[in-house]
Amino acid sequence: MTDHEPPRVVETHASVLVFYDDVVLKYKKPLRLPFVDFTSIEQRRRACDAEVASNRRLSPDVYLGVADVKMAAVLLDHAVVMRRLPEGRSLASMAASGDPALAGQLPRLARLLAMFHAGAERSEEIDAGARPSAIARTWRRCFDALTPFTAALGDTPSLEHVDGLATRYLRGRGPLFEERIAGGRVCDGHGDLLANDVFLLDDGPRVLDCIDFDDELRHIDVVADIAFLAMDLEHLGAPAVAREFVRSYREAAGDRFPVTLLHHYCAQRAVIRSEVACLRSTQRSAAGDQSSVAGGDRAQARSLLSLAHDHLEAGRVILGVVAGLPGTGKSTLARAVGERLGWPVLRSDDIRREIMGVRDDAQPLTASFEAGAYAPAATARTYRTMLERAGELIVRGQPVVLDATFNDPAFRRAVEELADTTTSDLVVLRCTVPPRVAEARVRARRQRGGDVSGADEGVVRAMAATAVPWSRAVTVDTEHGTDDDHVASAVRALRACLSPPTTGGGTHRSLGTLASTDSARLG
Repeated sequence: MTDHEPPRVVETHASVLVFYDDVVLKYKKPLRLPFVDFTSIEQRRRACDAEVASNRRLSPDVYLGVADVKMAAVLLDHAVVMRRLPEGRSLASMAASGDPALAGQLPRLARLLAMFHAGAERSEEIDAGARPSAIARTWRRCFDALTPFTAALGDTPSLEHVDGLATRYLRGRGPLFEERIAGGRVCDGHGDLLANDVFLLDDGPRVLDCIDFDDELRHIDVVADIAFLAMDLEHLGAPAVAREFVRSYREAAGDRFPVTLLHHYCAQRAVIRSEVACLRSTQRSAAGDQSSVAGGDRAQARSLLSLAHDHLEAGRVILGVVAGLPGTGKSTLARAVGERLGWPVLRSDDIRREIMGVRDDAQPLTASFEAGAYAPAATARTYRTMLERAGELIVRGQPVVLDATFNDPAFRRAVEELADTTTSDLVVLRCTVPPRVAEARVRARRQRGGDVSGADEGVVRAMAATAVPWSRAVTVDTEHGTDDDHVASAVRALRACLSPPTTGGGTHRSLGTLASTDSARLG
């Protein structure tokens, strides 16, 4: 005789799975939730058929069909029949154990998902699911479902604050979402990628359990799909695996999406899973389960909401300004901050030269204060061009650094208005040194050559005489310390201008921090 292990039963919020030796039967619970209705046997049959059809797109040899469950010829229910896969080869298990095989398996998984997305169905109806209005509806449904659990979730962060951050991002990024649609990046995807449902086998990955009860929930940007898995890995304590998966997918798909979009969708997926955890807690309580498992569901819901908050904070679209008089080190600082954060830097000196038709990179523009290339009309055109280019970037989800003196209050008002109209976060850093230091620096710079700035000591003195304080600016003293010290101070100032992180979010910030600061390496 052959020894057989006894069947094992696992419950989710909507299903019951019975694990046998080599197959799994998956039953739909006869219940109604905010997003599903399985109360009748006919509804459960349709749901089983839909699950098999939708999941065979990625794992045709796993989903074997739908079984009629009978007793004495009486139909009792229906169940999805699946091939049982080795639990030790799930992505969640391999990530938790630090399995070295992951290094070779993640690129295979990324290629599979990239090919799946490339071949998935597309249509105008599917595109509609990735427009801001549709994304906002998904957020709204989640927040409405979470509202009854406000007390259990606590107030750090509050639902209202998370809601506000999500709404703010959507409001200012219309061109980004339209470009994603026009670029073919929206499809009938998976919709629920979780590490426990991904198996990395020797003959290739298997991806299970896509959304089957509501087609519209699969009509998403491909970034939303991969964000679900990245978020889940991060929540499981494997942010390095999440980062490598995202990097591999970007390479396989050739998709250079802005990192802020990844943060936004990671946050949305975390809120969805927080909702699921709340529902599981309610189900356990209704069944009389007051164990630590039920308490664990509530703790997980809070942790996921905190993770969503951290991603939304990390995904703010920042309009950064590094201002200051010539010789204060603003261009050196702006360039270094841009490199550190992976953000483009728009330098007024470069734009001014472009406008004036100067192509020789070694030739600085020389003129008296407010004359020639620095006449008021030329300066106004320079700032207008710089702000237009900045606006084109930030509405597409790309934070940017502006390098200019911003000595004129009119230009300060213009950049403040740009931040308002694009719902971006304006952070102003103002470099300062004593006048004698600034004059010595520009004198040395002109003697050394190789810099495009045409300011001399006279310009420094003239601009200093007309300078007025910018109340919102954070001062960065660039006289003392090293360049690295100044960059560290600038980055701290940038972060301090945003909302503080939630408590217990250290692990959560691992993916967010790298995605923000290493966006150049991510793509």
